[in-house]
Amino acid sequence: MNTFTKLACTAAATALIAGAAMADGHAQKWDMPMAYAATNFHSEQGVVFADKVREYTDGAIDITVHPGGSLFGGGDIKRAVQTGQVNIGERFMSAHANEAPLLGWDNLPFLATTYADNAKLWEAAKDPVNAQLADLNMVSLYSCAWPGQGFYFAKEVNSSADTQGVKFRSYNSATATFAEELGMIPVQIEAAELAQALATGVASSFISSGSTGYDQKVWEHLSHYYKVNAWLPRNYVVANKQAWDALDAEVQAGVMKAADETAASCNAKSEELADFYFAELEKNGMTVADASPEFLAELEVIGAKMTAEWLETAGADGQAIIDAYKAMK
Repeated sequence: MNTFTKLACTAAATALIAGAAMADGHAQKWDMPMAYAATNFHSEQGVVFADKVREYTDGAIDITVHPGGSLFGGGDIKRAVQTGQVNIGERFMSAHANEAPLLGWDNLPFLATTYADNAKLWEAAKDPVNAQLADLNMVSLYSCAWPGQGFYFAKEVNSSADTQGVKFRSYNSATATFAEELGMIPVQIEAAELAQALATGVASSFISSGSTGYDQKVWEHLSHYYKVNAWLPRNYVVANKQAWDALDAEVQAGVMKAADETAASCNAKSEELADFYFAELEKNGMTVADASPEFLAELEVIGAKMTAEWLETAGADGQAIIDAYKAMK
């Protein structure tokens, strides 16, 4: 029996014990690790979700939110949920596209660059993605988009001629590919470690939303942000499958009601904050501008190549997602 199987069996036993405790009228206490700072809107919405779960399950589930990687680092959250170390957590699932390529569906450059289109793409992806998560011993409760992704640099950049040799913080295979295609050096860095990486020179560039720049006060180290809106990646709140299956139907319904309401409020908050973040970056001395036509054209060529490569690895399920999305448009 391998380590994962042993941990999964432990998770199943824990879920059964927890289910029995609930039957006796005791609340289940679930710890929910989140990778981003307590002030980030994803973390704030996680607290909203926890409050709603307590209300809608009549206290049967009591979730404690642990933001900022304080319980598990971002890279460890998925495994912690899979193996039952915690019953619930939030994770940026495209970070695990190397393990399960389908999870990179939300990092396809220039496919869905508005909130409305991103919502349609998620609708197209939801069923196959949830099936993939079930295979990984997880159940998706809700998903929330980040604002569109743009580039942060410590200097003016007009084309790939200006990016050669730059150390670039990557957070998944898609961002690493962008870096390599632009002649940069990708360095895997979790969000909680970003500020230190910038301060120590481990990285001097990255692609992310205005939210990350604002949270991390990157104006202390970087000078330029280029609006590219390459994609709107998503965070997922996921539960351990055994723990979820051990809940009775009424409790599950309460949790899903909380999840659906939080998904709506989180995505609305993300859209509301997108321009606010740009204004804050500018207020703190950064240059915020549209990418130059030359740079954008280079990025679009790279994006088309990345989508083709993703389809090769994601197979028929990946093509079905894109076909369903295009049919909606």
